[in-house]
Parts: sequence; structure tokens; C-alpha cells
Amino acid sequence: MSSVQSGSREVKRESISQLRKKLSHRLVSVKNETAMLTTFNEVDMSKIISLRKKYQEEFTKVHGVKLGFMSFFTKAVTEALQVFPKVNSMIDGDEIVTPRFVDVGIAVQTDKGLMVPVLRNTELMSLADIEKQIVELAEKARKFRLSIEDMRGGSFTITNGGVFESMLSTPILNPPQAAILGMHNIVERPVAIYGKVEIRPIMYVALSYDHRLVDGRDSVSFLVKAKELLEEPNKMLLGGQDPEKVLLGI
Repeated sequence: MSSVQSGSREVKRESISQLRKKLSHRLVSVKNETAMLTTFNEVDMSKIISLRKKYQEEFTKVHGVKLGFMSFFTKAVTEALQVFPKVNSMIDGDEIVTPRFVDVGIAVQTDKGLMVPVLRNTELMSLADIEKQIVELAEKARKFRLSIEDMRGGSFTITNGGVFESMLSTPILNPPQAAILGMHNIVERPVAIYGKVEIRPIMYVALSYDHRLVDGRDSVSFLVKAKELLEEPNKMLLGGQDPEKVLLGI
């Protein structure tokens, strides 16, 4: 007689929700209808972390919201999109449409699935404006109070897998947008700084893009520009320009 005990063989069955069905069809269509590629880079988060640590209390007191990472990323991609507008474009029939504004969708995970409320005209927003809108829209998403208008449109999307400790991923496009940026967790890693090895807080970032609209040069250059702004956040005040060159007028 066998001494091995038998475990449960029960299974759970549940109906697929209409939201999940719609999302599934949308994801499959993205794979079938776009030429999606992903490019990667890494961001040294030292200066942003230092800024948050130094000014968090004062920022919260003045603006009533905490200073998070998402506002820096939203501001950085907004500046980079204005330098590389093709990444902010979309296909409409036989035309390529490139908005002269930036509307950034922020992916929010809820109990019913992923929702993407949109921040409109982020080129006009300060970090505090961005943080306030993110808090408001995220709260509406978690309470299932987002309207169709809250999620309509968007010219670019940011998704943050880092909240789930993801090291790296290839985010899927949010059509008809041309690109999406994936953030990930921040890990202390050894990096070479001026010939010496230092430990820095590094985040891997990924840009998935539709190759029908965006060439490799523009996608890589866009991600490098965003990296530059995140590593030197004071440049965000000057439209991505080097402060020293602005001072010297060159």
C-alpha cells in the first residue's frame, strides 16, 4: 500500500470579464497590426533620489502631494517628445498625425485590470501639477470612477513595472500611439564612473515603438534624451538645454 498522500485535484472556473475580453482582443491586434520593436537603456537615479530626499518635506508642505518618480519621467518624456516629435505621432488611415501637444497616459493597475488615464498638455505642467493629476486620476481608477473622457486619446504612454519589482520588460504599445516607455525597479548596481567603479541606483528603461512610424535612430535618440534629462533634472527647466551653454549663450 502506497504511503503517498493524495492532494486536492479541484480547479476553479470563472467567466472572463468583458473588460478582460476587450483587453485581450486589443493586445492581439497590437501584435498583428504593428511593427513593434523595443530599445533599452539605463538611468542613474542618483540626482532624482537626492532631490526627493532633500526637498520632499517642503514640496509636500507647499503642494499637498508627495514628490514621486513618475512626475520626473513624465516631464522628461514630454521634453524629449518635443525634440523627437515622430515618437509622439500616430497613424490615421493614410496619414501620419503628429500632435503639437503632449498627452501622456499613465498606466494604473486596478482589481479589474490595467487602465490608462491621460494627463493632457503635459508640456504646460510643472512637476507639482503632474503629481496632483496623477494622484487624482489614480484614485479615480482604483475606485472605478474613471470616465471615458479620462482615458480618451493620449499621444504617449508610461507604464511602471517597478512597483511590482520588475527588473526589465518589453511594454506593449497602446494603439494608435507610436511608443510606450516602461519603467522598472531601482537597484544598486556597480557602474564605471570616470574610470572608477561606484555603486549607483540604476533603473533599466524600455521604449517599445511602432517601426512603421519611428525609425531606430529617433527611438534610440529619444530614449537617450530622456535618460539625459533624468540624470540631470535641472535641464528640464530649460527645454532640455545645457544650463552652462544657456548661460554662455552658445
